[in-house]
Amino acid sequence: MLPLNGLRVVAIEQYGAGPYGSMQLADLGADVIKIENPAEGGDMARRVGPFFAGPGESYFFHSFNRNKRSLALDLKKPQAREVLLALARRADAFLDNLRGDLPDKLGLTYAALSPANPRLVCTHLSAYGRKGSRAGWPGYDYLMQAEAGYLSLTGEPEGPPARMGLSIVDLMTGLFAAFALLAGVIDARATGRGRDLDVSLFDCALQNLSYLATWYLNAGHLQGREPNSAHPSLVPSQLYRTLDGFLFIMCNKEKFWPILCERLGHPEWAKDPRFETFKERLQNRALLNALLEGAFSTRTTKEWLLHFAGRVPAAAVNDIGAALENPFLSEGGRIRGYERPGLPATRMVAPPVLSGEEPRFAAAPALGADSEAVLGECGFSPGEIAALRAQKVI
Repeated sequence: MLPLNGLRVVAIEQYGAGPYGSMQLADLGADVIKIENPAEGGDMARRVGPFFAGPGESYFFHSFNRNKRSLALDLKKPQAREVLLALARRADAFLDNLRGDLPDKLGLTYAALSPANPRLVCTHLSAYGRKGSRAGWPGYDYLMQAEAGYLSLTGEPEGPPARMGLSIVDLMTGLFAAFALLAGVIDARATGRGRDLDVSLFDCALQNLSYLATWYLNAGHLQGREPNSAHPSLVPSQLYRTLDGFLFIMCNKEKFWPILCERLGHPEWAKDPRFETFKERLQNRALLNALLEGAFSTRTTKEWLLHFAGRVPAAAVNDIGAALENPFLSEGGRIRGYERPGLPATRMVAPPVLSGEEPRFAAAPALGADSEAVLGECGFSPGEIAALRAQKVI
């Protein structure tokens, strides 16, 4: 029994952030019913290339939608309301990632759905929230990175602003939405009353500024880009060039500094008053880095990692291919094949949460593959389902 077995979530979602959050729930056993508009060919992510397992089966889509069921439902049709209310009666939660002004218009809020189920939790993931001057604005990850200051922190000081290589705001907001949904369900099961919960890309982007925001708001410190991807205050914690590439060192606890010095063949550096604590190392960062760069340049990255033997926090700087071909991945089954009849197994990175139970390995569903099954579970007769299909509601 996976931890979320018995949790039923209806997801009105597309593209990245919402699907990523609901996939975490599905991976842990939740029954996630993904609503897709058949009039638009389903989730637009199905068509995001350039790599496909088949027509309408982009690997991008598969990366966000494994272990779910698909219900093809056109919410703009009046008859869809009856289907939504039937779903609400059986669900623990609804999750949407629509533009902020749309949940009210489409009747996806707690006020609109609670007559069918007072315990229902409605979680809304939007760009800028459902209220305020930007409720109707579209918004995407890279825009949030730009406005929230991420680009000013990424790259070399003399270079142009740069975004983070991953859609980190989408991914983090999806996780916040899943977290909020579960918190709401716990409360609803205790009190018998659901609620609306709101999460936005913009607010999550701000939240991720963390201590840099606190530094600015309380000490007026404006953090910028540091050379070699260095930590703003901890030294040594940055990129160093080796004989054949790069190595990232993170001595983020004082105990690692003397170990690093010993492994580099310079134990005297550990007691040098210029480098003895984080404070002195930060004050003398340029001098210390010159010494470290000279030492690291004498061996290859692999040789240093073997020499450190796990005693110094260090990592090779890999490209995506090297990261996924890392032999360490095979130890925990970190790459798995997700299967669906008619498609080759889709290899993906496995979920990071280990529950002690065998995880689920169902590939992303075909558009509307589960429409009849889901509607049958909600009490619709074969004739009623046929009528909805004839009316192009499903």
